[in-house]
Amino acid sequence: MNRRDVGPGGPRPVVVRVRVPVEPVEAAVEADAVDAVTRAGDVVVRGPLFGVAAQSAEDGPRWRVVIEMTAGCPQLARDGLNSLLWFRAKDEAHDKAERRALLAAVARLEKERVDELAAAGTRYRVVRAEEYAGTGPDGIEQPRPTDPEPPVPEWDRATRDTAVDDGLVLNPDAPVTPSQALEQLALRGLCYTGERFPPDVRGDALRALDTHPDVLLLPPTFTVVEQSTGGWRPVSGPHATAHAARKSLDFALTWMWPRMHGHIPPGVPPRTDARTGLPDGEPSAGARNAELAAYARAADTLRAGRVNRLEFQGTVYQIARTRRLLRWGPDGPEGPRPSDTNSQDPTRIHPGLDEDGHVIPEH
Repeated sequence: MNRRDVGPGGPRPVVVRVRVPVEPVEAAVEADAVDAVTRAGDVVVRGPLFGVAAQSAEDGPRWRVVIEMTAGCPQLARDGLNSLLWFRAKDEAHDKAERRALLAAVARLEKERVDELAAAGTRYRVVRAEEYAGTGPDGIEQPRPTDPEPPVPEWDRATRDTAVDDGLVLNPDAPVTPSQALEQLALRGLCYTGERFPPDVRGDALRALDTHPDVLLLPPTFTVVEQSTGGWRPVSGPHATAHAARKSLDFALTWMWPRMHGHIPPGVPPRTDARTGLPDGEPSAGARNAELAAYARAADTLRAGRVNRLEFQGTVYQIARTRRLLRWGPDGPEGPRPSDTNSQDPTRIHPGLDEDGHVIPEH
């Protein structure tokens, strides 16, 4: 599929490599995506998310995501890179020279707002994605029938769920399905234009259309949202699967919210479950009070099946299918914009290491 965009430098070729799904599962996913446009064809944008991507000589034009793109500000992604490089210096460096290079990068991240650096033969870049969701007459889009679900739902909090962006490779030349191609082309012009956005935010968004004209769609994520007077407010997430989002809501109902609202007093064992009011694993003998019983009923409703919408104490909670796009330019994925805000300053996160990877005691 070819189209021509017009930028400040004149017409610019746009090439999207399209593959038609032939496998039955792929074809079902594609049909589901087409149906979703009729149910939730409008788009609402929440704002930027940040992560870290890496590129080595053997990667070519591709970048590997090494810190998931879920951070709410660039500094959180930088802190994640700080930890990643520190642990590589401690546990994975092949020699003292490589360890010194990694620790030099850590030292910069402790003092500077660095958005790109090279260490031990690898480029690392803080990357920026835009989070959005589909909406329609029925509200914000819920998980699709073809989104991955476990054959048997697992609710044990000790079980680790799939991580967002685990093993994700950003490849601008990868072919996409017809529905993905249409979505890419439709979102190429996505830009903050409303007066509610400050002028510097609008200016940066407009420049990004020229500096990073292409769009890559990232895998969908799933977020627990609650309905408010102004729309929907995120409660937890993003998560890699809809079931992981449901588990986070179950945790809130059975553990976190009863404590936050004083229904389980301080001093009660930390593994107490709202279903019983007793430590996990102990039998219940009428120990539920009225408040805990309400939480337990809501959690039982959530666990009854693939529930994506739950009303509890006058609030509607929903599992939203959230999506992310990443802008791409001649040198790869877009980094933070000057108008993106940071919630904290760079700081030391880990103790110092010597050239042999041992923690320096005085640190």
